[in-house]
Amino acid sequence: MAKVTFATDLCKGCGLCVEVCPKKILRLNKEKLNAKGHYPAEMTDQDACIACAFCATMCPDCVITVEK
Repeated sequence: MAKVTFATDLCKGCGLCVEVCPKKILRLNKEKLNAKGHYPAEMTDQDACIACAFCATMCPDCVITVEK
């Protein structure tokens, strides 16, 4: 099973990871602001992740880590 982690306080909420996820299991958390004042990305269903790492590759700030 894949494990995806986010450096939430470094995320600028650009949404690029959300757009490229083939399983559509990423979203911006509109209920919580991070230390920089942005809505960070989060995983909605860890079990559905296929570890393609498109999200981590697309992230301009390298805040996403994907482990298999």
